[in-house]
Amino acid sequence: RRCVEGNRHFNLAVAIKPATLSNGLKYSLATGNWGDQKKAMSSTAGVSQVLNRYTFASTLSHLRRTNTPIGRDGKLAKPRQLHNTHWGLVCPAETPEGQACGLAKNLSLMCYVSGGSPSEPLIEFMINRGMEVVEEYEPLRYPHA
Repeated sequence: RRCVEGNRHFNLAVAIKPATLSNGLKYSLATGNWGDQKKAMSSTAGVSQVLNRYTFASTLSHLRRTNTPIGRDGKLAKPRQLHNTHWGLVCPAETPEGQACGLAKNLSLMCYVSGGSPSEPLIEFMINRGMEVVEEYEPLRYPHA
């Protein structure tokens, strides 16, 4: 704060000790409790887990698991059921037994999560097929469109 108010250069290495960050990350990854160590009640539990390495299939299953952030105590059926939009994305058979039944879902075998792709080839293809670009539309030229 003093550096900003005094219009001086701010050095992050001087402001924060590297050991503080390292110890905080180590604690959070080791215990699974994400938050301040001193405020254990306000921390989020279960953020990190130990990877299951029993078999190759169980490892893949663990890596492809999704979790619905709803309390396990609730008896509501709707959050536990598969929705129509889950077709091909979520495995209908693999879910744990007990309180987490239906809340922990696994991605299906052939489900592929992409990281994004460029949109320029698709836009160019559509323009070549006669699509009009919204940014180039002239309302005075086509008043009844």
